[in-house]
Amino acid sequence: MQSQETIATDYLFKLWPWFEANLKRLAFVAAFIVIAIFVFAFYSYRQNQKEIAAGQALTQVSLSNNNGELADACLKIAADYSGTLAGRRALLEGAAALFTSGKYADAQVQFQKFLDTYPDNSFTPQATLGVAASLDAQGKTDLAISAYQKVAGQSSDGNVVASAKFALARLDEAQGKLAEASKLYEDVARAYPNSSLGNEAGLRAMELNTKSAAAPAALAPTAAAPFTLSH
Repeated sequence: MQSQETIATDYLFKLWPWFEANLKRLAFVAAFIVIAIFVFAFYSYRQNQKEIAAGQALTQVSLSNNNGELADACLKIAADYSGTLAGRRALLEGAAALFTSGKYADAQVQFQKFLDTYPDNSFTPQATLGVAASLDAQGKTDLAISAYQKVAGQSSDGNVVASAKFALARLDEAQGKLAEASKLYEDVARAYPNSSLGNEAGLRAMELNTKSAAAPAALAPTAAAPFTLSH
């Protein structure tokens, strides 16, 4: 019986002509692999450096107290560092700053830009809520209701769903749909019993249930809560 070393030697002798015939091709493949590894490593390094620079830039502008300046600075970071985690965050924070400063139409544009640019992102629920809140603040009630309903029905973020339901309840209340408003308030109160939003929703539900039959017109809906970016 042939030894393992003899078998291996015979195999190499048989394989050697193939190596000689394909030496150039093998060298090309090896060179291609080396280049691919180098390019990937370089890209990873550059991307990492870009992430670090974007994070540092966003941290610096976040210290600003002026919403107008903050919005412009955040949107610049979003454009300069598009595709990075900090760039995505900057776009959303810029939209939120526009909303806070009362530029609701501009805020809607930036929230929608986020959704169009990053459709499958962990911040998608907040951006969708931002679009709805911007429509609401502009007085586009029908569009806002549709947007809030979309958020409440599709979002996986419980805080965003609660905010959307509370907003829908407020709009129903303003339109005199007190039973629908009360139900939504109760849903929010049950889901978040120890939160400020849950407590306010519980109070609104109690007031509606107590007063709607006697004096439905006496109830004034609460003002729309400003859009806030959850972390």
